[in-house]
Amino acid sequence: MRLPITPATTLVRGLRDEVRRRYRGGRILIAVDGIDGAGKTTFADTLAQVFAEDGIAAFRASIDGFHRPRAERYVRGRTSPEGFYRDSYDYSTFRRVLVDPFLDGAQTGATTGFQLAAFDVSRDAPVESEWVAAPKDAVLIVDGIFLHRQELRGLWHWSVWLDVPDDVATARMAERDGSDPDPAAASNARYRLGQQLYLRDAKPRSAASVIVDNTDLAHPRRVYEDFC
Repeated sequence: MRLPITPATTLVRGLRDEVRRRYRGGRILIAVDGIDGAGKTTFADTLAQVFAEDGIAAFRASIDGFHRPRAERYVRGRTSPEGFYRDSYDYSTFRRVLVDPFLDGAQTGATTGFQLAAFDVSRDAPVESEWVAAPKDAVLIVDGIFLHRQELRGLWHWSVWLDVPDDVATARMAERDGSDPDPAAASNARYRLGQQLYLRDAKPRSAASVIVDNTDLAHPRRVYEDFC
């Protein structure tokens, strides 16, 4: 079923077509990155849907399905911004059960299974293994924070950075999660400062294939920048 024609779906279909022109077949791995509250999940879901419209097998995952256990996430302290940035996710498991087997299928033509999530952060426990197989030509779209870290950059065939002002993102988080809508609130410091560490360390706006201003969810717009 095709999504309705809106400014958002028109933009996303254009991005899909750009990826398709560059990659005519095989397995394609795409990242949708941005700060908390940028609209990553909805954007990535829409991107997967428009790939499916084009007859492409599209799979969705989130880095949030690869959290570390609580004891490891808070080893630097429950309020540590560095802990939030450095210790939140298990990238080794992410690569071992999802990325590597997904990409291996493009090289070998094998139907090796991959796992779209490995950990349930709400239960602080691993999820039951559920292995998925894909055809030779497929796209896997991963959303989440910190996806342009140095150790992940070589994974992505193509990536998006969703640009959103801090106050807009924090307001969305407050509406969704009941958190404090003030970006400067002490309860937000771990997350706000951790993401600032990421922005300084990884410079994701420069690393992304495409930047999208997602301030207005109904009217996202592509941003062109000269990084020279």
